[in-house]
Amino acid sequence: MKIAKLFIAGLALLTTASLANAGTLDEITKRGELRVAVQTQGPPFSMVDQAGKRTGSSVELAELMAKEMGVKITFQDYDWDGLIPALLSGKADLLVADMTPTLARAMKVAFTKPFMYTGSTVFAKADSKFGTMEACKAKGTKIAVLLGATGEKVAKATFPDAEIKSYKGGGPLLLDAVNNGQADCGVNDVSAVKGQQAAYPAGSFTIMPETLSKEPLAFATRYDEQDLLVWMNLFLDQVALDGRLQTNLDYWVNSDDWKKDH
Repeated sequence: MKIAKLFIAGLALLTTASLANAGTLDEITKRGELRVAVQTQGPPFSMVDQAGKRTGSSVELAELMAKEMGVKITFQDYDWDGLIPALLSGKADLLVADMTPTLARAMKVAFTKPFMYTGSTVFAKADSKFGTMEACKAKGTKIAVLLGATGEKVAKATFPDAEIKSYKGGGPLLLDAVNNGQADCGVNDVSAVKGQQAAYPAGSFTIMPETLSKEPLAFATRYDEQDLLVWMNLFLDQVALDGRLQTNLDYWVNSDDWKKDH
């Protein structure tokens, strides 16, 4: 009898949990709105262009999600270290950014399958003495990184004798720091660095040919939103199969075409 009661109680809990998880997509549909956390300025994945429009690779993919759901979309702007807290607080349904699904982050949020792969790179001001990896490894070199980003961990391992300077905000802060002489070199995602250097005159920075790491990039939601996570993975499968994902990446990440339009 006790075993039967425990089984029934366990089944009830599972059923309740399933119903709760199944409600996220229903909530979005009833609300008529998908709430998405994005990085304030992180081209080519998220940015406000010259016309004042929120755009970028991840932004356009999120807009496609909302279109497939049949709802409107609302973007919420955060600094890099504010993205996960915004998601966990319930302010946003999901986050889209050039975020690496590390084991530490996965302790807090549920990541989708990767939508692309990239890696961390090193950059320096074009006219400086820090034009090679060896030069950047010199004792006392000031290395700019984003607080909480994968590049911060990679930089500490790669440049043990350097002074690591962590900045709170977005990738453009790192280029500003290097350009203004506050840092000698910077470490960030190579796709982000190539996109963000567009704000400067051509030839302002030297991007090292070496890749410090290979990293997947993924979107994220909360663990209590399993139905939304399943849907997001199906969405990524679909846009990969029909070519929309590759078209997006070819425009925003694999070329400079977007720079003349935004």
